[in-house]
Amino acid sequence: MKSKLILVIMLTAFAFWSTVPLVSAENQPHMQAALKSLQQAKIQLEKATHDKGGHRVKAIELIDQAISEVKQGIAYDDTHPDTTKKK
Repeated sequence: MKSKLILVIMLTAFAFWSTVPLVSAENQPHMQAALKSLQQAKIQLEKATHDKGGHRVKAIELIDQAISEVKQGIAYDDTHPDTTKKK
């Protein structure tokens, strides 16, 4: 009975930890700050009046692209350790 309980606990723990994403070795504060700034800029542009000759819309599109690139950069760094950094 006790061994079954231990087995259930171990399987539950394994199932939980296998679904939790790995935490990055670095939290990338500058990339995170850039991402937050871009998201805030997009919110402000979305609130702006629409009489900008298409430039507001184009800026939102470019911000969406920039947000995507920053997220991809964060993901890349998380999966490709930099061996040149000093420990």
